[in-house]
Amino acid sequence: MPVETTADASAAKSGNAATDRFREAGKVGNAEVSVERVDHLAGKLIKAANDIVLAERVSYDEFNALKAWLIKVGEDGEWPLFLDVWLEHSVEDVATDHREGNKGSIEGPYYVPDAPVQDSPAKIQMRDDEKGTPLLFQGQVTGTDGSPLPGAKIELWHADEAGFYSQFAPGLPEWNLRGGFIADEAGNFHIDTMQPAPYQIPTDGACGQLIAAAGWHAWRPAHLHLKVSAPGHELLTAQLYFPGDPHNDDDIATAVKPELLLDLQPAESGEGQQVTYDFVLDPVQ
Repeated sequence: MPVETTADASAAKSGNAATDRFREAGKVGNAEVSVERVDHLAGKLIKAANDIVLAERVSYDEFNALKAWLIKVGEDGEWPLFLDVWLEHSVEDVATDHREGNKGSIEGPYYVPDAPVQDSPAKIQMRDDEKGTPLLFQGQVTGTDGSPLPGAKIELWHADEAGFYSQFAPGLPEWNLRGGFIADEAGNFHIDTMQPAPYQIPTDGACGQLIAAAGWHAWRPAHLHLKVSAPGHELLTAQLYFPGDPHNDDDIATAVKPELLLDLQPAESGEGQQVTYDFVLDPVQ
């Protein structure tokens, strides 16, 4: 049997992997939502859709094209991708609008729990010949009162230089460019990784079909994904972006915020880049 490589990646494979990860994460059916809340939200959603049909005089041809497209989204396993790209940024805004510390950004569809954990300073798992620019990512984790949070956990994952995520594209080591890192007693962390590249979300499936039909682009700016946690504090999920990326201003996922832009500097080691970015976690209410 031939070995699959990233050249064999497809939207359906990536989408179905994202769907499987969503189910494995235990997020399905955990919310306790009252009948009244379901009635209210579902009613508003259905009314909004009907209002669009009436206001825009949607034809049967357009209606049937929508039905066919919705079926394809399911067949391609792309509901996680669709919802994470076009809706999650608003849900994240609602979820974090009370915070005094970092407000973070969307998780996206490519998070995998239980990545190997190391004490900081450490190097993320990568191939011996990993391509790209070396990046030292460092900083400190504190509470909103300014006190360090010793032993805080920083989960980091991101795409490689070709825009692929391990476990969502064939041919990559299982935990490539994924890891958990434990901050020291002062809440400091130092992680050696590689600078990711901008990439297009999968375009050979249903989401790509929508993008092409609407005349949109499919690009996401280069970014680091993070989850930062400490006992007694709210989990922070974030994406951090690189200045000068041409898609910071028109990210397909609408997830870039000014406070999430990194300040890259030449590495003191003389190899690659380094950046310092601090995290401030809110206490659990």
